[in-house]
Amino acid sequence: MIDSLLSLIDQRRDLVIDLHEKLAAIPALGPANGGEGEKAKADFLTEYLKAMGFSDIRQMNAPDPRVPCGYRPNLAARIPGRTNRTLWVIGHTDIVPPGDLALWESDPYLLKVDGDNLVARGVEDNHQAIVSGLILAQSLLDLGATPDLGLGLVLVADEETGSDFGLEYVLTAHPDMFGENDLFLIPDFGTADSEMVEVAEKSLLWLKVTISGKQCHGSTPAQGRNTLVACADFIMRLRGLYHDFPQALPLFDPPTSTFEPTKKEANVENVNTIPGRDVFHMDCRILPGVGLDEVLDRIKEYGNAVAQDHGVSLDYAVEQRQDCAPPTSPESEVVRRLLAAIRTVYGTEPRPMGIGGGTVAAQLRRRGHSAVVWATWLGTAHQPNERALISANMGDAKVMAHMLFGE
Repeated sequence: MIDSLLSLIDQRRDLVIDLHEKLAAIPALGPANGGEGEKAKADFLTEYLKAMGFSDIRQMNAPDPRVPCGYRPNLAARIPGRTNRTLWVIGHTDIVPPGDLALWESDPYLLKVDGDNLVARGVEDNHQAIVSGLILAQSLLDLGATPDLGLGLVLVADEETGSDFGLEYVLTAHPDMFGENDLFLIPDFGTADSEMVEVAEKSLLWLKVTISGKQCHGSTPAQGRNTLVACADFIMRLRGLYHDFPQALPLFDPPTSTFEPTKKEANVENVNTIPGRDVFHMDCRILPGVGLDEVLDRIKEYGNAVAQDHGVSLDYAVEQRQDCAPPTSPESEVVRRLLAAIRTVYGTEPRPMGIGGGTVAAQLRRRGHSAVVWATWLGTAHQPNERALISANMGDAKVMAHMLFGE
């Protein structure tokens, strides 16, 4: 049966292209990213699942008054196996904005096919997960095959902006959704060689820093308090966090905590005005064993020195905080099944690793589920000209197939 299933997946190239074309044409941006949510894409996928022959489709809508329909849609569909256990493949329907359109070589919402390459916003993050799951499910249904484990597809909203209206809502509002002995694969990160199997994540801290001083004319700087100068000084002092928290764990890549300033908000509009307010943001990915409160305290110590030296005041707002979840054991069943499947399909030597955090695996791990993050990715997510490989879409579906039929 497995050979017939793999052979059928090999014939799905045109279906892979067709699905990516349709998904790319339905931008699903959350309200925090200036969009109307995921409803249009979820509606398309619901009808597609029905047309495939799924008889078990569950809709779980998270209320959200910020979007026109009033909710963020989450879907689950399942093909039964020989046991009551399920391998859940979890993908997300939301995407990030395309960014600077001048950096794109083609329309980000119009799929471009170039040999084995697919180019459009979302093809890697996270349409590949959705498409791999769908072509596997279609092949199972066409063959009338019953795998050892049931195959569950979960298509969640809001992954790009915190998952409160996505998997976190599903787990909280529908605690009966998953079984105690189910297995979970999240194809939402990976490497081009297929070898990185993510079993652990760092803690996450997003911090907004507002610096307040006094605006004045550019020709009379002594009459003001230049917040841009204070901002630059503060950012450079924060490089000291790498020295303050030097711990390293070889499981992770990179092996240390990271503390990076990222977004800088606009201040004054004209050249000849000294700004009296500046805002910047930090993205910190912090190793297990390093306390987030300790990091925050150290940041504020640097800030106190900046405030004193420049005569400004500082305000801190934690935009997102996620303390790291317990890791999935490299010896767990889901990891063993996945490692064996990758070796068989791709002929590589995969290895369990930790990453900087940010996938929905954390929500599952906090509730005691064995979850693993893996896909064959080119690493172009969130970039202009985002790419995915047709062959990887089919190859990853084959890995999922092997996981269904045994270790």
